[in-house]
Amino acid sequence: MIKFFLADRSAPFYRLRQGVLFAGLMSCGSFLTAEERLYLFTQNYPPLHASKSGEDYAHSGEQIEGVCSDMVKALLAKTDYDYVMKMRAWSYSFKWVQGRKNHGVFCTARTDEREDLFHWVGPLMSLRWTLFAAPDSDLELASLEDARDLRIGGYKGDVMSEFLASQGFNMTMSLSGDLNAQRLTLGQIDLWVTDAVMGPMVAEDNFGIDGLRPVLEFRETPLYLSFSKNTDPEILANVRDAFRKAQEAGELGQVAGSER
Repeated sequence: MIKFFLADRSAPFYRLRQGVLFAGLMSCGSFLTAEERLYLFTQNYPPLHASKSGEDYAHSGEQIEGVCSDMVKALLAKTDYDYVMKMRAWSYSFKWVQGRKNHGVFCTARTDEREDLFHWVGPLMSLRWTLFAAPDSDLELASLEDARDLRIGGYKGDVMSEFLASQGFNMTMSLSGDLNAQRLTLGQIDLWVTDAVMGPMVAEDNFGIDGLRPVLEFRETPLYLSFSKNTDPEILANVRDAFRKAQEAGELGQVAGSER
């Protein structure tokens, strides 16, 4: 009796199995389109990128806000691509995307040392490399060389910190850049290397520290949305075209102006 029921194509169970099979095939078809899904990573670095929860991580674009993050969202809105956006530690994100298909990281400082690691979309904005001293500090620097023997706070994976470390400066690294504002006022470091605009904003917003002294601005680099070398060339071309269209329409400038 059971065998007859399973074999009977007019029986409800058989029709149910057909429906399940059809749904499964449709799911497989949807899965195949994941070849064109983008996987994007960033870091918690207000006001460029911040998690709405206040944590140093986020699992979706809806949980991430900030000037540069919203620029990336604006240009991707001009494409038909689905994307996954996550926030992780910068050192993790920077390494994770390399060698993985259709993976990207933002906003990445484009330097000679990094040029061959990624495909680049942008520039979105720029990073102004600045050394800050505590509000009550009397430090004065005539050149970068004057800071060589001083304790400089940075964080792992940060382009400014890594550059100074490679040049033999006395760097103390943390996992999160914003902690250096507090370390500076506690006397644990003499200087903090960070962006000219973002550094003071982070110090005030996160710790209520006002009046950090910019003692030397020594370099400026453009920030990009960077994709792994394994990214589909067609996808890369379409994203670049979307960036051009968003830029020509003035949409990226509007995002930056509204959030600063």
